[in-house]
Amino acid sequence: MLPGDVLRPFSLYIHFPYCLTKCPYCDFTSYPTDSSSIPHVEYAEAVIKELSFYLTNRFERGRGRILHSIFLGGGTPSLWEPEEAGRVLAFIKSHCECMTDMEITLECNPTSFSLDHAKQWVGAGINRFSIGVQALKAEQLQFLGRTHGVRAAEEAVQGALLSGAKVSADLIVGLSGQPPDDACEQALRLCHLGLKHLSCYQLTVESGTRFGQLARQGKLPLAEESQVAETFLSLQRVLDQAGLSPYEISNFAVPGEEAQHNLAYWRGWEYLGVGCGAVGFYLFDSSPIRGVRYRNPLQPRSYFQMTLYREDPSRENNPLDIWAEELDALTLFKERLMLGLRLAEGIDVAYHADALGIQPWTEEREQQVQWLIDQRRLKREGDRLWIPREAWLWADDTAARLF
Repeated sequence: MLPGDVLRPFSLYIHFPYCLTKCPYCDFTSYPTDSSSIPHVEYAEAVIKELSFYLTNRFERGRGRILHSIFLGGGTPSLWEPEEAGRVLAFIKSHCECMTDMEITLECNPTSFSLDHAKQWVGAGINRFSIGVQALKAEQLQFLGRTHGVRAAEEAVQGALLSGAKVSADLIVGLSGQPPDDACEQALRLCHLGLKHLSCYQLTVESGTRFGQLARQGKLPLAEESQVAETFLSLQRVLDQAGLSPYEISNFAVPGEEAQHNLAYWRGWEYLGVGCGAVGFYLFDSSPIRGVRYRNPLQPRSYFQMTLYREDPSRENNPLDIWAEELDALTLFKERLMLGLRLAEGIDVAYHADALGIQPWTEEREQQVQWLIDQRRLKREGDRLWIPREAWLWADDTAARLF
């Protein structure tokens, strides 16, 4: 593997927009589709055509970048035929510089996953599974609109582990009426299956979802903030004792099992987003430093029209984006502060400021840092800042004070 200071690492996110049912809290680009109606081959062809633009222009070999990780998300990408997704992965590996230990993650739904599926996906190139368990109580799964049962969730985790790949699971915690002990019990139950990585997220209610509609009508039961806070503090303590350290506010892992793709996001690295509805971010090779965040067409029909049924464009920018915003150096720095302070390792302020060509330690920032340290909400060692675990509940406000 070439050292990171020679080639700049980037990540790749591939969005698969099809699912069997739409969860009431889901705000991602996804379309409920009968499994027999999913255009497996056509979607692979469309993604490859989009990738060919990036991997023969901005991110091709010789342009100073190396691919660090790939994540297949959705939707439910475990519905995709492994052979077709494998064809996409093979195209990627043949067209860009890749790290030899590159992490390739597949997001999975227990209703479309088993040991046999896991083996097929490993054969296609996947080496990490992220399983959307969400809960291990039948009534909670029903509330969340999940179609799998508790047993199916556990069997999906066990099958993934037996495949030899790395495995993570997601839990939604802090539900209305859920005591902290219940969330901890479920987390430990997954750990006892052999999991070495666990993501625990608070239920987020987005306006465009079914839950968002119910919340506006006052019909959605939600947990009190104090209950959610107590749940996360309890999870930190219990999972740490079980050997899964909280390396990010919502993520726990045995050392060495951290999600490399997510770490790339939190460290502010570039990430290509390909597929229907995908979001991406990259830096221009220019001075002063600036970047762009973009989003692809949200409808599969539009995505197919802009990939399969048009000539390859020659212009420099992404040919598909329906929305894009340019980010100057100061905006990029603020985003890196916000993301980096979510990590237990924190952020090297001077390193990122120097890379972006801005002043790291203004007089006002120094004053804010000292105030936060006095309030026990921040720690400092040289140029590195980090938030102690007991103050993670105020992470967003802490970061905003440093802008």
